[in-house]
Formats: sequence, C-alpha cells, structure tokens
Amino acid sequence: MDTRSLARRQALGRLALGIGLVVAPGAVAGGWVGGVADRREGQALSIGLGARDVAIAVGALRALGAGHGASAWLRAGVLADAADLAATLRARQSLPAFAVPVVSAMAGGSALLGAWLQAVVD
Repeated sequence: MDTRSLARRQALGRLALGIGLVVAPGAVAGGWVGGVADRREGQALSIGLGARDVAIAVGALRALGAGHGASAWLRAGVLADAADLAATLRARQSLPAFAVPVVSAMAGGSALLGAWLQAVVD
C-alpha cells in the first residue's frame, strides 16, 4: 500500500468516527467519557469533536484526490489527535477503565501515523 492510500484510509477512519460522534454521540462517546456522553453537555462536546473530525477528513480526502495540499490537513489531524490523547490522559482518573488504553492507542497511533504521512505525502 502506498502512502496516499494509507492517508486515505486514515481519513476514512476519521470520517467514520466523526460521523458516529455527530449522529450517535451518547453511544460513540460513551466508551470514551462514560455516562456524561448521555447528557446534553457531553453530547455538545461529542458533536463538536465529531464535526471537527469530519471537516479534517473531508479536507484530507479532497486534497488527496486533487493530488496536492494533503499535508496541511494531515497536520490538522495530528494536532486533533494529540489534543484527544492529552485530554484523555489528563482526565484518566475520571474515565472508564478501558477508555484510557483504547483512546491512547487510537489517538496516539493516529497522531504518529499522521506525523509520518504529512512528511511524505504531497
């Protein structure tokens, strides 16, 4: 698999997660933040984060399709993933037990992958 295909798959994963956070915030974010995801204030954050990921994913997919400009969108994804990781680690005492390792692996892995991809794509 070439780097553009890998970047496309990362963007599609981000798009799926973002749509899930927007459409079903309680269900999707519940695994990350627990019961607060069932309340309106938790859903407001979930929907906002989901929309952020949808926007980054759509921008990356469009740039990858155009053949230029993807690295900026990949850097935006790295920043978003790093923020998710930092927020998760900061709140680890209040999150469901399985959330910290799962979100750390997902966000940390995606940030590392995006950091590499942004340097080699475009």
